[in-house]
Amino acid sequence: MKKVIITGSSRNDGDTKTLTNKLIKKSNWDLIDLNDYNFGYYHYEHKNEKDDYLKLMRKIIEKYDTLIFATPVYWYSMSGIMKVFFDRITDLLEIEKDLGRELRGKNMAGISCSIGNNLGEVFWLPFSETAKYLGMNYLGSLHTISGEINEIELNEFINQIEK
Repeated sequence: MKKVIITGSSRNDGDTKTLTNKLIKKSNWDLIDLNDYNFGYYHYEHKNEKDDYLKLMRKIIEKYDTLIFATPVYWYSMSGIMKVFFDRITDLLEIEKDLGRELRGKNMAGISCSIGNNLGEVFWLPFSETAKYLGMNYLGSLHTISGEINEIELNEFINQIEK
């Protein structure tokens, strides 16, 4: 099975893109950019189940065993599109339960990018707790400061994921 970086940012040419490009070059992991898909907010009556979300999740679950989420930090949190992606996991618990169960045993990790080194471990809570809830293995995280990608930390992160 393969590994994929799932990136969600408001722009496709920023620091998070630079970081993911560097990771892909060093690791040969695949990339999914959430901006390439059309999916809406979670809806209690599931009126958006025909958008791209479930189709994208089928592809991800079928093809990959490790999901690495990449997001810039916006106001001490993940990007909006990444938050919507995570909120829609609820669809896998309510209307596509069999698909959601297939996340069990898969791996998850996170990477972030911001202008400072002021993130605490609390930032990673939505990632680590979502992994735990879904029965996934949380492999850890890497935070980078815009324009200052530390090659040693990058290599350590790749090695951590490849174990």
